[in-house]
Amino acid sequence: MDIKRKELLITSFALFSLFFGAGNLLLPPLLGYNSGDDWIWVTIGFMITAVVIPILGILAHARLQGTLFDFGKKVSPSFSLIYCILIYVIAVAIPSPRTAAATHEIAIFPAFGTSPLLTSSIYFLLVLVFVLNRSKILSLIGKFLTPFIVIMLLAVISIGLFSSEFSTGISQFETPIATGILEGYQTFDAIGAVVVGAVIIISLNFKNMAVEAYSSKRALIRKSGFIAGLALFVIYAGLISVGAYYSSEININVDLSSDMQRANLLRDISISALGEFGNTVLSVLISLACFTTAIGIVAGTADYFKGLVNDSQTVYVITAVLASLLGVAMGQLDFNSIIVVAIPLLLFIYPITIVLILLNVLPEKIATPLVFRTVVLVTFLFSIPDVIGFISPSEDLAMVTNYIPFSSQSLGWVLPAFLAFVISSFVQQKMTAR
Repeated sequence: MDIKRKELLITSFALFSLFFGAGNLLLPPLLGYNSGDDWIWVTIGFMITAVVIPILGILAHARLQGTLFDFGKKVSPSFSLIYCILIYVIAVAIPSPRTAAATHEIAIFPAFGTSPLLTSSIYFLLVLVFVLNRSKILSLIGKFLTPFIVIMLLAVISIGLFSSEFSTGISQFETPIATGILEGYQTFDAIGAVVVGAVIIISLNFKNMAVEAYSSKRALIRKSGFIAGLALFVIYAGLISVGAYYSSEININVDLSSDMQRANLLRDISISALGEFGNTVLSVLISLACFTTAIGIVAGTADYFKGLVNDSQTVYVITAVLASLLGVAMGQLDFNSIIVVAIPLLLFIYPITIVLILLNVLPEKIATPLVFRTVVLVTFLFSIPDVIGFISPSEDLAMVTNYIPFSSQSLGWVLPAFLAFVISSFVQQKMTAR
């Protein structure tokens, strides 16, 4: 079955929009602002975890065409079950409420002065309405919301760049690439890839998409993944560069919380680029970007738990309601508080998610169950010092981490995971040759 251009564009736009939420919009400008003349190196690091890994996750979904459970089942069914539950609980407890917090702080509160409870309640009520009408998700987001979001983003970036003085400040980062990699964690894009990728897979089953054959789905998802990845690359690079080039023109109050620094910087850039109208554009832009991401997270979570209980629609509805209620509760926290809570969880779950994505992209003859188990176990063990070091740093722990390459950048798992892959692959070849 030939892939129709309309289906490709709708799926690409929907995929981009399900990725692009609060953190994706707020994180890059301040990252560029603080990176100064090192903004290109920071961008490279950021792209690794915020673009390359997530798109590989979509390619893995195109190959597996199953659920998130399929990502980890080669390790063991028990591991995959625990991993899936953790991922979905984290998704509905952190990135989903974070979209509501960002919408309230930047778009709603400055205009109406309402409470976070009222904002998050209305916000997740609307999310729930869309999730319960999930057959329309892909079409609505792909046809209408995303093109509008992309046009506004490109307008802010292009006008902002042309109106800047193209001068940057001094970088505040000792290791720009590592900083970019870790900041990419905060976008949740790798986790988003394994969560919303499943939403795309299931949405393609609906008759109105007219995509049924495995090969057609795989080609459609693969191509739409590349298009969405290219769009993410352009938007991220643009936002980081705009932040860097406005560092000599805009002064942010460093006494404010990080989330308000991000919000104020993006608002000042929008106003500088588009005048006072830029403030309105920013409010609408953030609201739409956050809303589409929340829909994808809640729908993906409901889909998973629905599949656990004999494809029960009742379980789908209950899960969607509970995820929305949790979003309302967590949405009472401010954006920065949610980020602080997320960091230790991300240092633990993100490395495992990355290696699962990479292994699932590889051919099965290379990524065997032995390789999966070895690499995941080693990644898990070497992620523990990063988590402990963030929560409770100590001299005793430092004596251990000093011997682990890249541990000072919270990337101590990278080299051990690579060596585990090489050694386990060699052992697998020897076992197969016998």
